[in-house]
Amino acid sequence: MDFKTLYGEHCDIARQEKRFNDVRDAFVKEEGCEPEYYFSSSGRAEILGNHTDHNHGKVMVAAISCDIVCAVKKTDDNKIVIASTDYNALTVDINDTELNKKEYGSSLALTKGIVHKLKEMGYKFGGFVAHTESNIFKGAGVSSSAAFEVMVCEIINKLYLNEALDEVTKAVISQYSENVYFGKPCGLLDQSGISIGSLTKLDFNEPEKPVITKLTPPKGYTLVITNTGGNHASLTKHYADIRIEMEEVAEFFGKKVLRDVDYNDFMSKMDKLNARFPGRAILRALHFFNENKRVDEAEKALKSGDTKKFLECVNESGRSSLTLLQNCCVPGDIEQPVVLGIELSRQIIKDGAIRVHGGGFAGSIIAFVADKEVKDYTDYMKKVFGNDNVFVAEIRMVGTTFVK
Repeated sequence: MDFKTLYGEHCDIARQEKRFNDVRDAFVKEEGCEPEYYFSSSGRAEILGNHTDHNHGKVMVAAISCDIVCAVKKTDDNKIVIASTDYNALTVDINDTELNKKEYGSSLALTKGIVHKLKEMGYKFGGFVAHTESNIFKGAGVSSSAAFEVMVCEIINKLYLNEALDEVTKAVISQYSENVYFGKPCGLLDQSGISIGSLTKLDFNEPEKPVITKLTPPKGYTLVITNTGGNHASLTKHYADIRIEMEEVAEFFGKKVLRDVDYNDFMSKMDKLNARFPGRAILRALHFFNENKRVDEAEKALKSGDTKKFLECVNESGRSSLTLLQNCCVPGDIEQPVVLGIELSRQIIKDGAIRVHGGGFAGSIIAFVADKEVKDYTDYMKKVFGNDNVFVAEIRMVGTTFVK
């Protein structure tokens, strides 16, 4: 196994070997035989493009050096059984994938959604048994659900479909499962970043055929993700409201999504928009337009080696999420842990960038920190938010994959 490809140049190889050995041992103990395959499916970090993918925007996303590892064996009973070191085993009968809203939010629902979509697409496949172990950062918003979805897709792809599914197709199938069976109205950013790997710019103008540009991460900087805490209960409505408000503005122009609205037309009709919509909806639409420009500017900066400009784009994105998108705290919440984490980071980081990470309202922030500042920064954030809530990550150069 090439652990550095999976976990970066500075990975602890002995630790990663132990993880694969442990999941193999758990499989043998429960199944009484050796696994036939191993897989790895990573978390992801949203670098730019906060809440733009669902309106066919542009994003920058990175696969990162935490993952679900999985030991697998084919079976002939048309059942998928997935056991975990942390949760009870789930079982899905391939012939019974009826949607059950009582299963929303569960790994069982995600698995059923994958199976249903693949069958709907005409694919024929059988069952398997799998044992998993995950070190994906808890509470950091790095998309453990998407990592699980894409993993299930890739297992079926490898075991039964002769690897017919490409990275984008696996992402689209996984998004369907999360939207319909899991009950979360997400865009394609999470699944695409995990399926494709690397640091990648994705243009979702045609969501099921995104334009993919792989980029080289800036040198001399480390990615640090901090879980600032906060109550994650009942946030789905707040996430959904962002999409709803953006699409209501798009509908004003006779379009379904903001990507199809001309920015100059948007600005020229501001008097009519202001009379029709609350200010927050207009600000969120403005965030969408500006964020798309920032993704392009950040791509250009990385390609030309202009790290300073790239970091400026990340910082500007963070300010836009705070003031225009307004997803850094729940309305009326006086705790505001995300805002606190961002502002403390701005006080400490001399060379780097900081922004909310992912869906927002509670949870995590992400920082690019100059290597020489990482220890001081992480020590401070651990003191404030707890040792278990600060994660140092490397960008992983491969997506969800079969591991030899």
